[in-house]
Amino acid sequence: MSEVLFYHLERQPLDAVLPPLLEKCLERGWKVVVEAGSRERVEALDAMLWTWREESFLPHGLASDANAPLHPIVLATDGSNPNGATVRFAVDGAPLGAAAPFDRVVLIFDGSDPDAIEKARQDWRRAKTEGHAATYWQQGSSGRWEKRA
Repeated sequence: MSEVLFYHLERQPLDAVLPPLLEKCLERGWKVVVEAGSRERVEALDAMLWTWREESFLPHGLASDANAPLHPIVLATDGSNPNGATVRFAVDGAPLGAAAPFDRVVLIFDGSDPDAIEKARQDWRRAKTEGHAATYWQQGSSGRWEKRA
């Protein structure tokens, strides 16, 4: 079974939270696919990941790139996994999808959007029903992620 982690955004936007999480994955040698809810969001993430810090960038590509299998991080909208990633991020309304092909699935949802919260609750129930190890994380007042369930 897969680990399914639910990250509840309340204090910071996705653009501030996603890059450090991706950095940790790369430090561990994991390949990642990030699925966003729209092509426009993928394009915005693509631009942001190249420039998110002045001193570094996160190497990545788009699922539509011919070299997608070579990238450590791939951005997608279609549930594909062209780089054989073991970690999948579902962001900005992307569906949880099938967790089983991945070791870890991270669903990041906007805590100010009632629809996103309801969808995350449904995905939580589904992950538990399917027997995955689901955990729920919120940012504490210090900005660090704290396991809540």
